[in-house]
Amino acid sequence: MQKLIDALDAVNRNVGKVVRWAALLMVLIQFAIVLFRYVFGFSSVAVNESVLYLHSTLFMLGAGFTLLMDQHVRVDIFYAKSSPLRRSAIDIFGHLVLLIPSMLVLAYWSWPSVANAWKILEGPISVGGIPASFLLKSLIPAFCALLIIQSISCLLASMLRRREIKQGDAQ
Repeated sequence: MQKLIDALDAVNRNVGKVVRWAALLMVLIQFAIVLFRYVFGFSSVAVNESVLYLHSTLFMLGAGFTLLMDQHVRVDIFYAKSSPLRRSAIDIFGHLVLLIPSMLVLAYWSWPSVANAWKILEGPISVGGIPASFLLKSLIPAFCALLIIQSISCLLASMLRRREIKQGDAQ
């Protein structure tokens, strides 16, 4: 089971290694936008939209990596003071009842919009913008897929941890 967990983790680890460069690129482009607008009096809708595209890419594709690193927001009213056995039960419940189903619903309901955007190669958000809204919309199912992959990995890890804790208590 650990090999499967490692393989699933590798997906988001590799995506995270690539996507993290979007943050740097986003900062550099935003700096250039400010520089060109206020120093040279030049502005471009497409360049401005590129920051939106990069931010969306960073957020949507980086969510699975954030879950992998356990850096997501956690409301730990019960979790912080719980035993490791109870924590694993909370994690299992969260993945099975909350995260995976919500990602499946989001993927299901967003798919027609994404498919239609690809069918017509949906153009820019604004006049003069990047003519690739279909790529932006494609981040939604990618977001769902990456979170489901990581959620399955976390679920398996929680189940494994729970089994190890119970075996340790039995001995």
